[in-house]
Amino acid sequence: MLETLGEASVLTNNEKYELLKHALSVVADRIPVLLNIAENTTAAAIEVAQTAESLGAAGLMLLPPMRYRADDREVVAFFRAVAQSTSLPILIYNNPIDYSTNVSIEMFEELLLESNIQAVKESTRDLTNVTRLKNKFGDRLKILGGVDTISLETLMIGADGLVAGLVDAFPKETVAMYNLVKKREYEKAVAIYRWFMPLLELDIHPKLVQYIKLAATAEGICTPHIRAPRLPLIGEEKERVSKIISDARASRPQL
Repeated sequence: MLETLGEASVLTNNEKYELLKHALSVVADRIPVLLNIAENTTAAAIEVAQTAESLGAAGLMLLPPMRYRADDREVVAFFRAVAQSTSLPILIYNNPIDYSTNVSIEMFEELLLESNIQAVKESTRDLTNVTRLKNKFGDRLKILGGVDTISLETLMIGADGLVAGLVDAFPKETVAMYNLVKKREYEKAVAIYRWFMPLLELDIHPKLVQYIKLAATAEGICTPHIRAPRLPLIGEEKERVSKIISDARASRPQL
């Protein structure tokens, strides 16, 4: 929770902790709750990690340092310092497209010296990286696809799961596609994927938060509320995105 769609960048730490406590009370141990950490300093990231653990989080998703573009040595030191500060399992978020930091195979070799660094949200948009990671680390590093528009391909070449965006609006279709891939019923999975694609493309736009919240609102499971500096959609943009959503809802596959 509290990743991009959770608007973590515009929440105070106290708000994040309140949301974590509320989420934990709602799920009541039925599913694990991970807290996203996207901080500017190592000390701040450690503080959030330790507080999340004390509140009962089941794990952490960890981004590289924000604002400062750290080099490889600094990124590894940052991740390892946070890992050493907590016993919680950690999912590294590797998104060089949006955050200008690529966590390479060589960096993961060092990171996996920490036993609680266990998974990666693979958002490099390079499908071959999934195979490279699998070839190098096997099951030691779980791979979760992080880019909606290549989610099916990512699963089909061996990813263990997804950290998706449009799942927030269309969970049943996302889970159905995942399950079909795991059962090797690829033609059925592709049929869902082709229907899904216009929606999935909403995930790779700077306004993904507004777009996906609009989709989830149409499904009755969200509101379009966002925090500044993001502003609500208006005019042609809102009409265009709304039409993508309404067209998809009108033609959704039977599961």
